[in-house]
Amino acid sequence: MKVLMVLTSHDQLGDTGRKTGFWLEELAAPYYRFRDAGWEITLASPRGGRPPLDPKSSEPDSQTDLTRRFEADPAAEAQLDATRRLDSVSADDFDTVFYPGGHGPMWDLAEDTTSIRLIEQVVRSGKAIALVCHAPGALRHTRTPDGAPLVAGRQVTGFTDSEEEAVGLTEVVPFLVEDELVAKGAEFSKASDWEPYVVADGLLITGQNPASSGPAADRLISMVRSLRG
Repeated sequence: MKVLMVLTSHDQLGDTGRKTGFWLEELAAPYYRFRDAGWEITLASPRGGRPPLDPKSSEPDSQTDLTRRFEADPAAEAQLDATRRLDSVSADDFDTVFYPGGHGPMWDLAEDTTSIRLIEQVVRSGKAIALVCHAPGALRHTRTPDGAPLVAGRQVTGFTDSEEEAVGLTEVVPFLVEDELVAKGAEFSKASDWEPYVVADGLLITGQNPASSGPAADRLISMVRSLRG
């Protein structure tokens, strides 16, 4: 199986002067689920090369066994150093796609036309896709072939308004994931703040927060295997 993992290239947290990027756990936990399943992993980002890491995600309170495994893994780090440009990959070459979060995707992947087309193509081709935490914000401009919002009427989750408030960034982010998905007609559900929570609607899988990234990958692996029979 071949999985494409799409990471952000955006490193500025609005006008705060602070750095952001992808959230390490949301890369590491799925990465090892896929690798341990024997899948071939390709990493991509809008600009290619080393994507920016949200520095808070490597602080001691945010570390997990899998983030430490990733940072001590030369092969994983080398792969991260050399992500492919997103406009150089095709959904046709992969069995499935996974979007880790972090705040970065809200600024670039949510507006990136290449990313939007990729998601739409994956869905049209009958392949499963998963997005976690802030990455479901990348669905905000995606549409079905008839022009309706892709998430309209679908069960989804993502980083919640209360979680954004808890990290003090409600007034910093360009939009709130929960509010935006609801505005696009999604049926948004959630667990308590920071609790793992994954929703699957057809072939669309979404996870609420960093703790949901591993479970979302598990759900994606099961779904892809069932599709392959």
